[in-house]
Amino acid sequence: MPQNPEKIQDHVELFHQPEYQQLFENKKQFENGHEPEEVQRVAEWTKGWDYREKNFAREALTVNPAKGCQPLGAIFAAVGFEGTLPFVQGSQGCVAYFRTHLTRHYKEPFSGVSSSMTEDAAVFGGLQNMIDGLANSYQLYKPKMIAVCTTCMAEVIGDDLQAFINNSKQAGSVPQDFPVPYAHTPSFVGSHITGYDNMMKGILSNLTAGHKKETSNGKINFIPGFDTYVGNNREIKRIASLFGFDYTILADNSDYLDSPNTGEFDMYPGGTKLEDAADSINAKATIALQAHSTPKTREYIEKEWQQPTSVSRPWGIKGTDEFLMKLSELSGIPIPEELEIERGRAVDAMTDSHSWIHGKRFAIYGEPDLVYSVVGFMLEMGAEPVHILVHNSNEVFEAEIKELLASSPFGQHATVWPGKDLWHMRSLLFTEPVDFLVGNTYGKYLWRDTKIPLVRIGYPIMDRHHLHRYATIGYQGVINLLNWTVNTLFEEIDRNTNIPSKTDISYDLIR
Repeated sequence: MPQNPEKIQDHVELFHQPEYQQLFENKKQFENGHEPEEVQRVAEWTKGWDYREKNFAREALTVNPAKGCQPLGAIFAAVGFEGTLPFVQGSQGCVAYFRTHLTRHYKEPFSGVSSSMTEDAAVFGGLQNMIDGLANSYQLYKPKMIAVCTTCMAEVIGDDLQAFINNSKQAGSVPQDFPVPYAHTPSFVGSHITGYDNMMKGILSNLTAGHKKETSNGKINFIPGFDTYVGNNREIKRIASLFGFDYTILADNSDYLDSPNTGEFDMYPGGTKLEDAADSINAKATIALQAHSTPKTREYIEKEWQQPTSVSRPWGIKGTDEFLMKLSELSGIPIPEELEIERGRAVDAMTDSHSWIHGKRFAIYGEPDLVYSVVGFMLEMGAEPVHILVHNSNEVFEAEIKELLASSPFGQHATVWPGKDLWHMRSLLFTEPVDFLVGNTYGKYLWRDTKIPLVRIGYPIMDRHHLHRYATIGYQGVINLLNWTVNTLFEEIDRNTNIPSKTDISYDLIR
């Protein structure tokens, strides 16, 4: 065999070796597949309008929905608090999926445990699994908090988390005063942003109970939402430091998901201090940086804490301007000169690249807040959205994205596709092509089929490294978004002009 310890070959090379090619040919002998000509004929048919009509008529099947399930968002929220261990009431396979999905995006170990529910628990309930699981987790991993969420199995059989946690404490699994917040997160409804919201509300209601004071602590709370760019939390800290006011990020998972390699393993790096989270109930205001991953949490804060909340999405120039003015209003501090200078740099960068993006038609897919924010930035650059696909859409999002599109002359010809999936997007791109596509790693299959260049923005991004380390918010984020977009377009131009004496008339050194 070509693989040996002396020379380890990557799978890209390995599977092209004769031995593997022969295996593939042997496999075809009993697959009883169609002839290559028939496969090609059908493939071509799927690119047309006739197939598009049939594709959009389907109701019972979803193909690559461009969303995650609730527990994924729940455990993402949980690790933003110091010493917190996510605990999933469900099977081992489910929690393994959540962990690996996040690990593949961040290239970091993501810790999380399950109650290891099997067939017995599905019949008799998972109480004993939780009693044993919480005890083992507390003793083995020494967390400061265990955040519990559920999978489909636990929800279908009706496990009552509050009762189970109380019974576990009575059984001595964890001390009575040990924080064990929880959230019911059935995967068969909602999405990862719903799970984030449910867990955030559960954690804050648990930690802040009994901590309300008569006077404010003067701080501003920030809730990032399901934001997978660790640079954004660091950008919030930097901006707040420039202003000079006190703040609390609920929850700060930037160090957990981008931890330094010091030679020693730290299971719980960083995170919002539990005492700071408990005192967040006494802040002067809370700002959510996403709307659709925080509605229940914001409602809870306004009703139970009697604290004003607002939503600011500091993407692009307009979004960042509004965010900084909000901070100035709440803090009573003028916008720092350094940020004004950064704004000028961002505008200068946009001017440099404007001619290459202006008038370009694009398609985008992803979660509501991300799509709204990216579309807003692209409209500032004069790009024209054509297809806007959000599988986990809702009426509020559809109203606000249509209002955003109507506010710009470049947004007049866009169509919003709520509840659709990436197989729908494939039909849209073949029948109504665009100049570029914005989305996560799963869009590379669309790029391969349609040859439309993909700007990788969103979650997950598993086939490129380090993009999650950058900021997408603030004026620094403007430059990063601009960089990814315009240079993807340049790479496409180079690919289309690189044949000597045929297409290389404009194979330019200067752009």
